[in-house]
Amino acid sequence: MKKTIQAVAVISALFLSQAAMAQEAAKSATVSDAEGHIRIINLYDLEKEASTRVGKGAFGYVQGGAEDEITLRGNPCAFDNKKILPNGLKGIEGADLKTKFLGIDLASPVIIAPMAAHGLVHKEADRATIRGTQKAGTIMAISTYSSVPIDEIAKSAPGAPFFFQLYMSKDNAYNEYIVKKAKAAGAKAIIITVDAGTAGNREADLRNNYNYSIPTPNVSEFYKDKTMTQSESRALRKISFSGEDIRLIKRVSGLPVLVKGILSPEAAETAIVAGADGIWISNHGGRQLDGAPATFDMLPLIAKKVNKRVPIVFDSGVRRGTHVFKALASGADVVAIGRPALYGLILGGSEGVSDVFLHLNKELTTTMILAGTKDIAEVKKYKLFDPESRK
Repeated sequence: MKKTIQAVAVISALFLSQAAMAQEAAKSATVSDAEGHIRIINLYDLEKEASTRVGKGAFGYVQGGAEDEITLRGNPCAFDNKKILPNGLKGIEGADLKTKFLGIDLASPVIIAPMAAHGLVHKEADRATIRGTQKAGTIMAISTYSSVPIDEIAKSAPGAPFFFQLYMSKDNAYNEYIVKKAKAAGAKAIIITVDAGTAGNREADLRNNYNYSIPTPNVSEFYKDKTMTQSESRALRKISFSGEDIRLIKRVSGLPVLVKGILSPEAAETAIVAGADGIWISNHGGRQLDGAPATFDMLPLIAKKVNKRVPIVFDSGVRRGTHVFKALASGADVVAIGRPALYGLILGGSEGVSDVFLHLNKELTTTMILAGTKDIAEVKKYKLFDPESRK
């Protein structure tokens, strides 16, 4: 009798264990189908709310950084080192956020950075994201690892401006194919990412057993005999870069080429000499090299080196309108956001994405009025206060 009870207990425990595993697997596979406006107090709160709406593995992939996440945490904190002096004697009653970038009219100087696998967190994936950026009057950067092919994303929001971000392959036939396809779909510029030749050590993915098995249609369509996963696509990626890579993509695309992942004045100079049409200052949101400096700390140094020869895009750690203001006042021409846009996607689909931009624009408007700057041109001339130097 005792043995029978023990056997039943073991079998019951086994079934319970299997049920728990199945439940956890289902939870990990959760993908949002939300669509509608979202209430935003601040962008920090969105992260907490979004974490409850999708699977643990997917959210960890979006939210996590490399190793000890020192750089991830340091990005938003770096903005605290410079201050904005209010000036209520400028007669400012409103603020004009409109600007241009590479000839494209924008509702504000905030765009969306390229990010992989929107389909991990929302059923409409990149289709919803581009509809959201179109509603917000801004630009989407489509990733090589988008969940939806480039042309299908473009068709989801006819007329919406977008850039295409290229993870260069060791196979130049693929590079030429995908860049020409992006151009045919309507891309306004090509972004070459140079800080991700090898993947950062993101421990959240290891803890969650996230294996990068998601399909990458923009790569699979070239290798027609095989459905390529993100892991397999990464194995084909070019590891090191030189000025010749920039020249190649300029020749092949005939489009402006932005170089993303620049974090030193020397690298910016190399890119400009090679013909880059824009410098994209980024540390990949703290996802690549932990211990790298915050982008905001490097922005003034790189901007000085660039000396307005080409425009500057800035990203990593932007969560406030004050952050946008400080980046523009330090040399950026436009500012890109990443994770917050995906949190908006999770919580509200295309409307959620648009609401994130509208919220940042609202904060930026408030900051501009209180600082006495009537438009983006004046923000770019603004001198931030440095408490360390007292000037």
